[in-house]
Amino acid sequence: MKMGWQKKTLGDVLVKTETTDPARSPQTEFDYIDVSSVSNETLAIEETQRLNGKDAPSRARRLVKANDVLFATIRPTLRRIAIVPEELDNQVCSTGYFVLRAKPDVDHRFVFYFLQTEGFMTAIEKLQRGASYPAVTDGDVRSQQIPIPPLPEQHRIVRILDQAFEGIARATANAEQNLRNARAFFESHLQSVFTQRGERWVERPLGTLATFRNGINYTKESKGERVKVVGVRNFQKHFSAPLDDLDTVTIDGKLSELDSLKKDDILAVRSNGNIQLIGRCILVGEVTEKISHSGFTIRIRLSDGIVIPKYICHFMKSAGSRKLLTEGGTGTNIKSLNQGMLSALMIPFPPVPVQKSLVEQLESISEKTQRLESIYRQKLAALGELKKSLLHQAFNGDL
Repeated sequence: MKMGWQKKTLGDVLVKTETTDPARSPQTEFDYIDVSSVSNETLAIEETQRLNGKDAPSRARRLVKANDVLFATIRPTLRRIAIVPEELDNQVCSTGYFVLRAKPDVDHRFVFYFLQTEGFMTAIEKLQRGASYPAVTDGDVRSQQIPIPPLPEQHRIVRILDQAFEGIARATANAEQNLRNARAFFESHLQSVFTQRGERWVERPLGTLATFRNGINYTKESKGERVKVVGVRNFQKHFSAPLDDLDTVTIDGKLSELDSLKKDDILAVRSNGNIQLIGRCILVGEVTEKISHSGFTIRIRLSDGIVIPKYICHFMKSAGSRKLLTEGGTGTNIKSLNQGMLSALMIPFPPVPVQKSLVEQLESISEKTQRLESIYRQKLAALGELKKSLLHQAFNGDL
């Protein structure tokens, strides 16, 4: 350890904090900091609830003061860490937080940054206990060791980290915005393809162009053939079905030819707990073995050659089509999709040669967009690694 530094436990550098009962407090109103009040991204308290003492939830029991550091102790909120600002002095937070109040010879921001180190987080995560809501105790947190330099050195390290993290935050925001812009550009172009129609375009219901079939159902008690299935988890944001990453299940009896997928089938999510997934579609590529699809999906199989599968799939992925499918014409998100709704979806399309040309354009733009997205994702990952590296250096005495 660097000369002048001491190894202490967090308990050694913290003072005791208070609990309170807002219902019995002379303070009739208070700001309540719930676990959800802290953002994982900004590590700041972004909103609070203004409550009367008599309306206080049972977990609103920890009194906080300005510059206290809050650390959420329950998964999945474990990495929610924040400093209490001046305007929330003498307010209340959830018992889901451990409140760290630094002694006078310890910079509270030094503690704040220490809680973000991978070494501390790894140690704490190993101590989580409980099945439903794994958590750590206040004692677990207080027992963790922290390297402590003299106070002037703490201030110097904090200044370096403040400046560096401010720059990283700006760079991260820019990269995230660029990532959103790249996606928005493709979405905008995709939508324009189907709204700026030229000559010889026609419009027909999907039901006149395709047949539909719901996926297969099976249970843990099913006893029959083992087959691979495309499930909702395989959709994500893929254009083509990832046929090399499918679950194998046991079905009742043998798989019918009617339930077997073929090249150029299109699958759409019929039902899911996450309504954002309903209506999402993927295209089936070359099929070399028996594969089916789950009962939470619907298969769309084109019945003639006047529209090509890739064109239909791009159309169904456009914002306008997804809105029609997921809002059902009512403006309210639906809970499930059915064959009748798909059959009624109006498909605008030009002659096949034009469809192929449009698909080629979309695939070219999509490829370029994905390259840009990859660059921005790599930059975001690099910025995340830079933060980890700076924190490691700071608490190793290398800054």
